[in-house]
Amino acid sequence: MAGIDPQALADFQAGIRKRYTDEQILAELRESAARLGRSPTMREFAADPQTKVHPQTVIEHFGSWNAAKRRAGLVPRRFATREELLGRLRALGKELGRTPTARDLDARKGSMPSKSLLWHTFGSLAQALREAGFDVPLGEERLERAVEQGATLARSLGRLPKMDDWKQARRADATLLTEWQVYRMIDVQPAWAAFQYLVRERLLDENVSVAPDGAVGV
Repeated sequence: MAGIDPQALADFQAGIRKRYTDEQILAELRESAARLGRSPTMREFAADPQTKVHPQTVIEHFGSWNAAKRRAGLVPRRFATREELLGRLRALGKELGRTPTARDLDARKGSMPSKSLLWHTFGSLAQALREAGFDVPLGEERLERAVEQGATLARSLGRLPKMDDWKQARRADATLLTEWQVYRMIDVQPAWAAFQYLVRERLLDENVSVAPDGAVGV
């Protein structure tokens, strides 16, 4: 723009940036993530009434929003690479001294990738764990697939599927396990209710509402 000296503008921007240190900005990101219970988007960070830093200031310090979140130890929610996700799983496994579980991911929202992101990237949590180098039994993968199929069926029915719903669905889709195969994979009684619980948890993780009576929102 005419009348603005480039060097003077650069000096001005440098002065503005000095209002916050990198560590202060990273702390703001971490604290916002803790309040939200997940890694914040730019819009969520800007809307957080307790943040003191504008998202553009974050970008000016670190080059991009996702670069800043990585520096803060937060997982970018949309653009994380497969290797970044696998690295997070390996680091968690090292911290725990065992194979991470879905419950472990839920307990570390914000600093760990969501189950939904792993399912969409790798096809299942079990597959993601295997690619990260963990020994995951095949039975767990079958259950993961059944829960995913159950969530799809629930959205179609508008309610959590009953055994008879599953039986009818399999008549139309032979790729589904039988209702008894699903039943026998559950080692908690009553088994079908336990399976419905797992399906409900999957739907809730995907931001689909489930009423106490099992009705599923759109």
